Amino acid sequence: MFQIIRNWLDRRIIRRSVITQSQWDSAFALLPLLAGYTAEEKNSLRKLAILFLHHKIFEGADGLVVTPPMTLIIALQACIPVLKLGLDGYEGWVSVIVYPAGFAPERVVMDEFGVQHRVQSSLSGEAWQRGPVVLAWNDTEHAGIIDGHNLVIHEFAHKLDMQTGNANGFPPLHADMSSAEWFEVFSEGFKDFERRCSHGKRIKIDCYGAASPAEYFAVMSEVFFERPEVVLQYYPDVYDQLRLFYRQDPLVRMSRKKTK
Repeated sequence: MFQIIRNWLDRRIIRRSVITQSQWDSAFALLPLLAGYTAEEKNSLRKLAILFLHHKIFEGADGLVVTPPMTLIIALQACIPVLKLGLDGYEGWVSVIVYPAGFAPERVVMDEFGVQHRVQSSLSGEAWQRGPVVLAWNDTEHAGIIDGHNLVIHEFAHKLDMQTGNANGFPPLHADMSSAEWFEVFSEGFKDFERRCSHGKRIKIDCYGAASPAEYFAVMSEVFFERPEVVLQYYPDVYDQLRLFYRQDPLVRMSRKKTK
């Protein structure tokens, strides 16, 4: 009964959306990543984006005024990973905070001697467990240009990873997936990637992914959606696990785009 009511409410929210066709066209035009999507996929993405915008609150930081076109650009990209999953993975938090550019939060860290230090580091985005997603607009506005980097997908992959607690590169898997296989594939992939980066053997994947298993999952996710052929080339088993988890095959989508 609850699901029936929820579906009815979702349809009502979508039906009452005030986003115009012109606004949708402008947003899609600014996101070349979406060019290979079918009409059905684009329609599903629009519906998810409407629901996302309904349930989340956007806040500007450092004087930034967040406009409806900006929220639409963010929402469409945020919904790419959950196109076939739905928005349940984004429940439990409400805020998306947008800075004009990179931000430098101050944090207290403890060194190996137990001494606490206040440090500041420049960031483009971050995701807090059961807290906000924070994005830098200058890295978000053109994130969907298919260069293998996508800040929005990266941070929202962290949110999916956090469904079971702290981000650790092990999101809750579907019933038809093997936890043991995921752990083995991602552990081996992370070790290989960490080795490549530490030895200066750069490939077309950001070495920020070598920082931790959580960052490896987030970086591989953004490359999976933007440059799937790169993931397949270097880590075919990781590609297969991501395909099963996201229930999408971006390579098929990219090949469809090339035939247009």
